[in-house]
Amino acid sequence: MKRSKLLAAVLVAAFAANGYATNGDNLIGVGPTSRAMGGTGIAAPQDAISAIFSNPAALSQIEGSQFNFAGTVFAPTVKATVLAPSGGGMPGNWNAESQDADYAIPAIGLSTPVNEKVTFGIAAYGVSGMGVDYRNKDPMDTNTKVSVMKFVPAVAYKSGNLSYGAGLDIDYQAADFGSGLSHNYAMGLRLGAAYAMGDWAFGATYVTPQNVEHKRIYDFDSAGAIDDLKLENPAQYAAGAAYKGLDKWLFSAEIKYLDWANADGYKDFDWESQTVYAVGVQNKATDKLTLRAGWNYGKSPVKEHQNFNSMGNTDIQGTSMSTFGYEYFRVIGFPGVTEHHLTLGAGYEFSPRFALNLGYKKALAKTIKETDSSGTITLESELSEDAYDIGLTFKF
Repeated sequence: MKRSKLLAAVLVAAFAANGYATNGDNLIGVGPTSRAMGGTGIAAPQDAISAIFSNPAALSQIEGSQFNFAGTVFAPTVKATVLAPSGGGMPGNWNAESQDADYAIPAIGLSTPVNEKVTFGIAAYGVSGMGVDYRNKDPMDTNTKVSVMKFVPAVAYKSGNLSYGAGLDIDYQAADFGSGLSHNYAMGLRLGAAYAMGDWAFGATYVTPQNVEHKRIYDFDSAGAIDDLKLENPAQYAAGAAYKGLDKWLFSAEIKYLDWANADGYKDFDWESQTVYAVGVQNKATDKLTLRAGWNYGKSPVKEHQNFNSMGNTDIQGTSMSTFGYEYFRVIGFPGVTEHHLTLGAGYEFSPRFALNLGYKKALAKTIKETDSSGTITLESELSEDAYDIGLTFKF
């Protein structure tokens, strides 16, 4: 038991992105090359990590064998303002900035051809997370954490210009809503297809929903017993295209659908499904230097509930939660609301076998604000993000 808890704590510390991960609570991309190009990679990934995450079929585009190691430092800024009566379960008036420190998120990837038609890859990375820490600032001591790590073996099969790919998602999800760490596992599939001909490349992917049941996670009904919660990583559908017909340039564009509205946990807290648009550009400035930029947009999935009835109750997977507590949990505890993301990056090839890649992402500030039907309670959160990426690529 002690060893299991220690392992869980280590994994959470290593792979948590607890200050949110931009598209809802999902990273816009994995690794510095993909994220610097707005999170694109479905049609033309630049390394093994982004291929396995974006489209396993595109592993067939990775030349030779390579190993990638990447690290991300997430620096979210989350602020809350609450106007409410004091006493009787109400926190009174307060405002503060979440005290979470910056988070380090590693990622690794490996790809190698098995033969002329088959390429094998394997990757491990943190893919989503969210949370705040208002302890000693919020009278209700709000402190929330959710993080997801994935371990994904994948294979691609190439037949002419067309490739097919599949990856097995092995998920580790950890959550702590203030009642102690709860963690569990799930499995799913990511399926992809890719087509490349001449200057054009196309790709499409589907990721199955992956449901995790958290035991004893939070006392939603304030009855003195800690309740369970199913929290599902949503189904994803995506397609992309890339063009490299201009000398030294690569252009990519993608559209992705995240089905939050039908995912356990997220649908219970009234998230709506999200369509994400992303574009990226890459320029080979010199023989060794590559420059990248991108943009990513997804409308906030967290619905605003203006004029909510703070005296009512809301059902959470069979448990009755006060509507005030429900809205407080949604708006103050999990405001995954950022929409616009601007990205930059650069890569430098020190030799044909070794390259360094850097990236930067800025998620512009976005606010969610609700007032109850009496006009006496206002809940408001603002979220913005900075992220700094570094990656090493070894070819062999």
